Amino acid sequence: MAKTNEPTIIKKYANRRLYNTGTSTYVTLEDLAVMVKGEEDFIVYDAKTGDDITRSVLTQIIFEQEGKGQNLLPVPFLRQLIRFYGDSMQGLVPSFLEYSMTSLTQEQDKLRAQMTDAFGATAFDAIEDQVKRNAEMFERAMKMFMPFSAGDVGGDSSGDGAAGPQAAKTEPSDLDDMKRQLTEMQAKINALSDKN
Repeated sequence: MAKTNEPTIIKKYANRRLYNTGTSTYVTLEDLAVMVKGEEDFIVYDAKTGDDITRSVLTQIIFEQEGKGQNLLPVPFLRQLIRFYGDSMQGLVPSFLEYSMTSLTQEQDKLRAQMTDAFGATAFDAIEDQVKRNAEMFERAMKMFMPFSAGDVGGDSSGDGAAGPQAAKTEPSDLDDMKRQLTEMQAKINALSDKN
């Protein structure tokens, strides 16, 4: 289906099912969360009344995410937000929150740009590579403690002798490499803090 500038229409039925009219499929709140993260705009209508219920559905998505332990909203903030309902300041809160989120997004982009400038364009790639190397080191260490893979349970002792020493040989060089990289990163951070 071709992408348009028009928001996708989602219909919510009495049985609480959500129907995406753009793809002609039923969707879940998780699917709508993915659409939001992908910056795909949508409007949710109550199928029976035709009322726009987008706000309540988006609130449900936040509730689901918070329930999964992905706590983004601190308790004091939630309490203060509840206090604003019915208050004389209630009319100002939505525009203030929208402005604050826009500012946060812009600052986030600046922070990413500063990180790229400080650590080079491939800083995030380097971190990802380091994570992969750490996972490989962990796997090799685990093989030392469990020398037989699931396919070798019958017991070929030649595999045991080969894997153990090889893992032991590569581990110190990986550790030394990690120490060197951490020292370099610390030096860059110190240089940045000295500039400020």
